[in-house]
Amino acid sequence: MSYVKIGFGGGCHWCTEAVFQSLHGIIKVEQGYIASTDQNNYFSEAVVVTYDPQTIELHDLIEIHLHTHKSTSNHSFRKKYRSAIYYFNDHEKEVIAAIISKLNPDFDNKLITQILKFQSFQSSREELLNYYNNNPEKPFCKRYIHPKLQLLKEKYAHKTKGLI
Repeated sequence: MSYVKIGFGGGCHWCTEAVFQSLHGIIKVEQGYIASTDQNNYFSEAVVVTYDPQTIELHDLIEIHLHTHKSTSNHSFRKKYRSAIYYFNDHEKEVIAAIISKLNPDFDNKLITQILKFQSFQSSREELLNYYNNNPEKPFCKRYIHPKLQLLKEKYAHKTKGLI
């Protein structure tokens, strides 16, 4: 079986981790910080997702990512929460760009999500990993993560493991 890796950054990595952990076909979600190259060589909150492309397609992962964070908003925290998709192989860059272009009309404003080369990863501290599953009743989870999972349940129920 051949699994594929891709990185996603957007909002808080606790939220992004919970979203991708909820999907069928996800083998592993590593929560932490990703750095790219050139002007994006600093670390920003993100996750590395290992998935089975026979179970869930890249298009679905990208669509879900774009709908579960502020992918059209260039807010003041973008350095910490860079809206990005990180590719591991150069041939993926064009595929990701085509998917984003196809999905852009689904949004009221233009997507600002960057397509960046994966350079390096730093894991979050152990006590922060698997955050939602370990702390579903915490106020942060109820306020920020639960609504994202509710969106998945409503819009992508056939892709999820059975939520909330």
